[in-house]
Amino acid sequence: MARSKLKPATAGGRVGNIIIGIFLGLMVVITIYPFWHVIMYSLSDSHASMSGGIFLWPRDFSLLSYQQLLSTKQIYVCYRNSILKTVVGTGISLILTALTAYPLSLRRFKGRNFFCMMIFFTMLFNGGLIPTYLLIKDLHLLDSFWVYVLPGAMSAYNLFILRNFFQSIPASLEESAHLDGANPFQILFKIVLPLSLPSLAALAMFYGVGLWNGYMDNVLYVNNQDLQLLQNYLRQLIAAAGAKSGTMSEMSNIGAAARLTEETVKMTVITVSVVPVLVVYPFLQKYYTKGVMVGSVKG
Repeated sequence: MARSKLKPATAGGRVGNIIIGIFLGLMVVITIYPFWHVIMYSLSDSHASMSGGIFLWPRDFSLLSYQQLLSTKQIYVCYRNSILKTVVGTGISLILTALTAYPLSLRRFKGRNFFCMMIFFTMLFNGGLIPTYLLIKDLHLLDSFWVYVLPGAMSAYNLFILRNFFQSIPASLEESAHLDGANPFQILFKIVLPLSLPSLAALAMFYGVGLWNGYMDNVLYVNNQDLQLLQNYLRQLIAAAGAKSGTMSEMSNIGAAARLTEETVKMTVITVSVVPVLVVYPFLQKYYTKGVMVGSVKG
């Protein structure tokens, strides 16, 4: 069979490709530059950066803001707590979501529509701030690490994504395993979950980013400084930078800290909080599109 020859692109096609390339290039610049601007601003001298404008490179390169921020002991405590919260919380959330989504994906499960409606109801209404606080108090979760991961351990939205993904798996695989003597847990952990890695990776990113960026649970339920989260501590730093007091006094060189502007502190804080997510994202990105697209289609 002769290999078909590709037709040469017409003048209109070449112009169209050039326009598409320019458009995509602009989208890349618009997407990446805000991150680049924040990093370059944080690496600039505070007084030199006050002139504003576009930051392609640091102005009077300086690591003073990072030196002052990383000189405090509390930031390492907060980093530890935030990492533990993200890792432990993501693991618990994925396990609970999978254990709930699997039975709801089985068409032979009687009453699954009722349970799905009850779970969907939680997406529309909640108990409110004060009832939630009283509930957490009665559960003795105040000033506890578990208040970070247990109250919001499972997302109804993520549950339905994973349930739809499970429904896309051929039922014949489960039936064959069942005939071979496998029980439901063996089917779930040895067949269903290994086939669902793209969806699980996407949900892991959803849960992980939400846990990493969350700080209201720290504000509302935790007063112990040993359990303080990174986001809450950085929020206090930004507030203290405007007043040149409070948390800023913890820095090793108060005179140097006083030379930092509020904007420089903000940019440094943003960089420190975003870098872990940027490091993890490339490893999960290849699963992201497939996992969300397949899981979002009703089976």
